[in-house]
Amino acid sequence: MPLPDLDSSVGHSFGLEFDSVLIRQITEVSGLKMEQDVIELKQNTADGKYAIKKLPGRPKAGEVTVSRGLTEDNSFERWVKESRFGQMTSARRNGAIIVYDYEGLPIKRYKLINAWPKSLEIGTLKAGDTSVLTEKLVITYESMEVD
Repeated sequence: MPLPDLDSSVGHSFGLEFDSVLIRQITEVSGLKMEQDVIELKQNTADGKYAIKKLPGRPKAGEVTVSRGLTEDNSFERWVKESRFGQMTSARRNGAIIVYDYEGLPIKRYKLINAWPKSLEIGTLKAGDTSVLTEKLVITYESMEVD
């Protein structure tokens, strides 16, 4: 059952899906945004006054950062390798960030169109450290649609 209009979703229940494969154990998603250029039209009004009108321009491509604890799953590395070696037909993928409600049902889907990995960063290795080792994947995309 979807959330009533007066309730908001919480940010802890989400998933990442690419090519119909759900990628598990994601700990953080950041940088998700839709943006477009702004065009300034400078003109004079009928009575001779200077005016600036702002118009919507071209949509901008975006980037999203996905973090997870380091595991033996090497799907991120394989995907990065495809783009590094110029295999862009297989590296470009469509995917989605899915937000779930309290009952685990999807309530929003942020579709990433023609996405591919820009970088993969492994967390800091430090002797004596007890924190979880993470990997951060920066995914660039050409456009985003919201369902």
